[in-house]
Amino acid sequence: MDIRLLALMAPAEGQSGWAGLIPLAMMLGVFYFLLIAPMRRRQRQQQEMIGALKTGDRVVTSGGIYGTIVSIKEDRLTLRIADQVKIEVAKASVSGLDQPPKE
Repeated sequence: MDIRLLALMAPAEGQSGWAGLIPLAMMLGVFYFLLIAPMRRRQRQQQEMIGALKTGDRVVTSGGIYGTIVSIKEDRLTLRIADQVKIEVAKASVSGLDQPPKE
């Protein structure tokens, strides 16, 4: 390794080793506020939406299946996706409420 590179990596005279942690702490703070906090907020909103589901709601699953909730069990939903066609899906697979198309 080049001696000049080692000199750049070492703390300057009079500067403590803790001063090098300040930029790292700032980067971690930015990382938290740009990535982790919004992800937690979306996850909380998703859980609230799933908790508020009721019979008769039109939903879309993460697999792209549209249906109307017929019954709700502890961790499953029964969806009517067509006349006389019902399927059972996990509550966690619901990605959102189905919005009626705007004309």
